[in-house]
Amino acid sequence: MDPVLPRLERETRRRRGTRMFHHQRIPVRMLVPNFFTILGLCAGLTSIRMSIEGRYELALAAIVFAALLDGIDGRVARLLKASSRFGAELDSLADFVNFGVAPAFLLFTWGLGLGEFKSLGWICVMIFALASALRLARFNVALDDDKPKWQAAYFSGMPTPAAAIVVLLPVYIEHLGFEGIRSSAAMLDVVLVYTVVIAFMMVSTIPTFSGKLLGERISREYVMPLFMLAVGFVALLVTYPFATLTGACIAYLAMIPVSWWRFGQMMAATPVVPAEDAGNTRRIVSIRSNDSSSR
Repeated sequence: MDPVLPRLERETRRRRGTRMFHHQRIPVRMLVPNFFTILGLCAGLTSIRMSIEGRYELALAAIVFAALLDGIDGRVARLLKASSRFGAELDSLADFVNFGVAPAFLLFTWGLGLGEFKSLGWICVMIFALASALRLARFNVALDDDKPKWQAAYFSGMPTPAAAIVVLLPVYIEHLGFEGIRSSAAMLDVVLVYTVVIAFMMVSTIPTFSGKLLGERISREYVMPLFMLAVGFVALLVTYPFATLTGACIAYLAMIPVSWWRFGQMMAATPVVPAEDAGNTRRIVSIRSNDSSSR
């Protein structure tokens, strides 16, 4: 019998027995991040409806709106110190619907479900949705791993919100004037392969920039330029949505080799600590923390 299984079963029973909240009265600030998550989930479900009705512009807008909300709820939770196990589980379920199921529905109804591509297109979008579920499950498990702080600036594989935006690149290109994508069998073949490649990127271990550490501290002279860049991006997104999304997707894909190279440099510069020494270091830190708390 695998010796790991009993430990996993005990951990599962412990988590199931853990109360969602430890107090009878819940502060309102604990609920604020969940409101953003539920609003994003509503946007993802609305995108599925718009895709079924063939209203692809609104379906795209709903997915982009859900991605913006996904970038807000976690930061709001950290600012308000309102992180909870319930919020983390709800966020994972919402991400699967918003960035796994909704883009798959959009791609299938847009072009991959037309004519002779119906069965193969369904397989490709199903692979994409399943890859997003596997990516989220791996991300939740990896939260308990001890890693150096600098590794927080990198994701292992492409995150699901980014994958949902990037996989819809053929839809953006069509709205820019290239209207022959859906009518060309060769172009639809390219879209099929592209969808599977993005699904592979989600479950791969290729490091990609996360941007988490960028929100900790910035120099004072960069505050105003950062505001101007954010306002300019939002203005471009509203005025020229498809051109802006196309440029953002191409820039993001071009940054993946850079992040991979940078991650390799950081790994090479990080000293390797033996497992025994690491365990001793953790024990020393815990003893010191206990001593300081007893004082």
